[in-house]
Amino acid sequence: MTRIVQVANFFGPRSGGLRAALNALAAGYADAGHEVVQVVPGPAEVVEEQPWGARVVRRGREVPGTGYRVLRGPGVARTLDQLAPDRLEVHDRTTLRGLGRWASARGVPSLTVSHERLDRWLAQWLPPTLPLGRMADRANAATAASFDAVVCTTAWAAEEFERLGVGNLVRVPLGVDLELFSPRVTDSQLRGELAEPHEQLLVMASRLSREKCPQLAVAAAERLAADGVPVRLAVAGDGPLRRSLTRRAQDLPVTFLGFVPGRGAMARLLATADVVVAPGPVETFGLAALEALASGTPVVASVHSALGEVLGPDAPLAGATGADFARAVRAVLERAPAERRPAARRRAEQFPWSATVDGFLAVHRLQPARATRGAA
Repeated sequence: MTRIVQVANFFGPRSGGLRAALNALAAGYADAGHEVVQVVPGPAEVVEEQPWGARVVRRGREVPGTGYRVLRGPGVARTLDQLAPDRLEVHDRTTLRGLGRWASARGVPSLTVSHERLDRWLAQWLPPTLPLGRMADRANAATAASFDAVVCTTAWAAEEFERLGVGNLVRVPLGVDLELFSPRVTDSQLRGELAEPHEQLLVMASRLSREKCPQLAVAAAERLAADGVPVRLAVAGDGPLRRSLTRRAQDLPVTFLGFVPGRGAMARLLATADVVVAPGPVETFGLAALEALASGTPVVASVHSALGEVLGPDAPLAGATGADFARAVRAVLERAPAERRPAARRRAEQFPWSATVDGFLAVHRLQPARATRGAA
């Protein structure tokens, strides 16, 4: 039995794309006969038993204004010495990027996953007068040199490594739970609670933080209402921008749901929507958008992110303004539900989690899950 240890920062305490991805991978690894341990930050030290293995929570430092915590490399290295992994999988490129050197020194095969595009992320948070491109290139080159493999989930995410000629770059798309997220879970009662019968229900499922640009979804709802399109935007999620967004949307057809507890509840919300809006411009994959497609709900996303690869060649993409997103939403609504909803589901069916797990196991140089559990 191979022990795979996953290490991550920015691990949502209750939800989030990274949490969903790590858990899906862990379940797949366990199904393939491997032992799985996660090491993530939290407010207190605890070991949590999971259906797929164990989650080791280490006290992490709070990142102000984000709700996230991070671990520091030296402390994690001591934990890894105790866990003695056979494979190391790092889902962080900040304080944990030095763990590749830890693995190399001990002969442990390692990979790191690029969940963000560093050059775009730096441009959002640092002054443009700084040499942001060179800064990103130096960090990316060091990361690639430290690990045996760098995994990117889209071609868009891989671009910043490809321009450096990185030789250990691998592309493996993420997946979606096609049973949980399904058009079958559409909830007419929920729809009646959220929107009037004549309104089109838009949903944004996102953390309300600067890098996600949630104000674009609110601005789109404002423009659509001004143009006479009856819509209601339901915002699922919380974050540091919620107060300012609530003030801005006071007289608009916008409802703030806050954190939606449970993935089943989120699945019902996504399946019930007419359109999901994903305005984040630095998304390297967009797991929530793929979950919406699996629910039979088309998605309008930023043309500046990787979501165009996930949504497919016919998906309408939007620019950097609320008016752009409003136009894209109208383009979706012009198609009949009987056409657009099956098309969304068919696209999602190209991304089963089983393929993602097999892809990651191949990078780990381990046999795919189907070799253990049979062809099913």
